[in-house]
Amino acid sequence: MAAFLLGAVLLIVQPQIVPSRPAINSNAETSSQSVQRELLKKTSQKNDLKESIHSNGSCQQLPQTIIIGVRKGGTRALLEMLSLHPDIAAAESEVHFFDWEDHYRNGFQWYINQMPFSYPHQITVEKTPAYFTSPKVPERVYNMNHSMRLLLILRDPSERVLSDYTQVFYNHMQKHKPYPSIEQFLIKDGELNVDYKAINRSLYYIHMQNWLKYFPLDHIHIVDGDKLIKDPFPEIEKVERFLKLSPQINASNFYFNKTKGFYCLRDSGRERCLHESKGRAHPQVDTRLLEKLHEYFHEPNKKFFKLVGRTFDWH
Repeated sequence: MAAFLLGAVLLIVQPQIVPSRPAINSNAETSSQSVQRELLKKTSQKNDLKESIHSNGSCQQLPQTIIIGVRKGGTRALLEMLSLHPDIAAAESEVHFFDWEDHYRNGFQWYINQMPFSYPHQITVEKTPAYFTSPKVPERVYNMNHSMRLLLILRDPSERVLSDYTQVFYNHMQKHKPYPSIEQFLIKDGELNVDYKAINRSLYYIHMQNWLKYFPLDHIHIVDGDKLIKDPFPEIEKVERFLKLSPQINASNFYFNKTKGFYCLRDSGRERCLHESKGRAHPQVDTRLLEKLHEYFHEPNKKFFKLVGRTFDWH
């Protein structure tokens, strides 16, 4: 009996095993990284995390799947379509936990508190498009859960640049603030302005390399955003299979809204469309300028295709 009690005590006080991190190209760890590491150690202890349990048996928990991007790639549409599945519990707002320092300092308990209540059989999902292009995020997600399944939705890089500009333009218009034309951003000294942030966000292979340092390719499912717009059902079927969900979403859940010009959702007889801010018309851009944009992305796109072992129908 004494031996049994001693064994139980040793089991309780045994330190938690933390998964080893992949090797990264860094000569020295900065003080900022040290602080982050201590934060992770403190907040990753199971005893420090409290799940808010509802009387119906649901609770708030860390997500098992994250839609990591890309900005203006169709992340909101993807989340809304995925939410048609009864085994999905989706966070309503973009959480920005891993990319905003003020949020990340709050620790994982704060992160859990931002999640929806879900049942044990459900997968909790959150989406923050800025994660894909934020250098610090892959390692932080890995340290939380190295088995995380990630969803990445991409569009033609040139189209994504135009959508990126369009969103910021309308945000300024709503506040009655002037905003430069897209040509003023795309052209600098007569050449394509490759320092424009919207262009950098479309260099997918650079950001993908960072994620592949921490997660194997089979943990990252790439959704074709252009196909999701034109014919959503086949793309959602692939997401269901990737997340190992039972096939619950079907073609009847989607219908084309001629007024809006894109697909809307039908769920249990209730119809809903994305917000009016989605699907806005892009600005008219000179054909020669568009050609410059397409030419610039030609080589980066080839590098991305090689990296992921898959091609996309981009310019």
